Amino acid sequence: MNLVSLSDPPEAEPSSLAPIVATTLDEVSSFAAPAEASAADEPAPSSSSAEAPQWRTDTLAQSLAILLVLSVVQRLIGFARQVLVCRWLEPSQLGEWDIALKFLMLAAPLSVLGLPGSFGRYIEHYRCRGHLRTLLRRTAAACIVLSCVSMIAIASFRTAVSELIYGTPHHTGMVLLLAVSMLAVIAYNYLTEMLTALRMVRVASVVQLVNTVLFALLSVGLVFGWRCDAAAIVMAYALAAALLIGPALFWFRRTWRQIPEPVEPLSHGGLWGKLVPFAMSVWAVNLLYNLVGVVDRYMIIHYAPTAEPLALVGDYHSSQVVPMLMVSVSGIVGGILLPYLSHDWEAGSRSAVAAKLNLAIKLLGVAMFAGSALVLLASPLLFGVAFHGKYDGGLAILPWTLTYCIWMALVPLAQMYLWCAERARLPTFALIAGLITNVVLCRLLLPGFGLHGVVWGTCAANLVTLVIMFQFNRTFGMRIDGGTWLVILLPLLLGCGQWAVVAVTVVLGLEILTADRIFNRYDKQQFIATCRHYILDRIFPPTKAV
Repeated sequence: MNLVSLSDPPEAEPSSLAPIVATTLDEVSSFAAPAEASAADEPAPSSSSAEAPQWRTDTLAQSLAILLVLSVVQRLIGFARQVLVCRWLEPSQLGEWDIALKFLMLAAPLSVLGLPGSFGRYIEHYRCRGHLRTLLRRTAAACIVLSCVSMIAIASFRTAVSELIYGTPHHTGMVLLLAVSMLAVIAYNYLTEMLTALRMVRVASVVQLVNTVLFALLSVGLVFGWRCDAAAIVMAYALAAALLIGPALFWFRRTWRQIPEPVEPLSHGGLWGKLVPFAMSVWAVNLLYNLVGVVDRYMIIHYAPTAEPLALVGDYHSSQVVPMLMVSVSGIVGGILLPYLSHDWEAGSRSAVAAKLNLAIKLLGVAMFAGSALVLLASPLLFGVAFHGKYDGGLAILPWTLTYCIWMALVPLAQMYLWCAERARLPTFALIAGLITNVVLCRLLLPGFGLHGVVWGTCAANLVTLVIMFQFNRTFGMRIDGGTWLVILLPLLLGCGQWAVVAVTVVLGLEILTADRIFNRYDKQQFIATCRHYILDRIFPPTKAV
């Protein structure tokens, strides 16, 4: 679950860049050293409290099915809304909305120290010990206080904040709107994190879907009925979150009544000593992911050689509408793949982990390259008709945006080997290297090449991150076959022009069908077996002998 965004993956970008932090139990204990000393403050779980919760929960299979179906629906709704927003807003207003969204992604979890991010790990822990009510009461109170303090601080220093995120002191009105909107975003994120951690995935998914629909409807209504600018979209974003808080709390009251009161008191040291270190570690990793996703915008704002940097950000945003939709698929694939990799790892079959990961990377990379060829062919229709011809700059950099988005989508898959190897901290070093690369190259290339310099710097940053991730994997025993490296290099050809890319795609298809250089025989056998099991056997189930 993404800790920093609402339920609109294509726009908010976090589904691909901020997956669930798979911190291992060993690492949790190292993060939470003070918790060992406070363990005596917590009673051991009793037999009654360790029983299944009284409220309705969803199984893992149900959760995955629900998430998969609703994720597809949410992405389609989000994509349609983004197309309309790009069509209606001027480039500078689209850029202002993009910066506002990225600010909320960073500020919301920062304000509450990532406390809701610990729910997935510790709600069950405290439920089994009879202290779930205590956990929810204290974290809710802490989040309310911290978010109000943050809102007041942002409002008080609105001129400085405006200069920081917009490069000018003339957007203080938008900063005030963001300060108030942040309260709704924090409350919404708190509730969805809590519902998911309580294994009420069905309810959480419905809330997120309704949020997506509300955001789309409110965006249309406010743009046409109020004002056609970034403030209307920000207001729609905040209202879509705020309008769901009351109904979600009203529904949750029955579950709250079923949570037993604690029999023994829980000391504040016992709670916060365990909760805060873990929450801060999750917060730090997610902050790094989000910085990777926003640093290019801030480089444009502060260093672009133009009087209208927000218009450049708008062009940049328009080039990401379809590519980021494809990137979001990586999060779904990763969420489904990780349990199977973990099973093979625990069974001692590291070669099977490497083989499945190689196959998944190659399948996703080839599929996204072929999808990119279609996007390039359809780009005149998308930018000329759907976007009303407003974003020529976005159209010009589209091939390179597709390039770095493919690499960006492969990064979460590459890091899963390190998660299985219980080296979940190492990906942060790759992300830091990519972040530094992005800042340095954008600073050097932006003055002379404009948006092309930014997108080239971002391409290099994502490639550096991916290569370092693979080197870490090799250190811990993963064999990366030659076909995987070929797929990683394929996106470099997207800058050669749309018809050249189409020709390469055709040649690639023939290569896959007739040779074993990219997909070897084992890959093809695995792919055919999987398709037969999950598609053909479901449509034409084998008959049982009487």
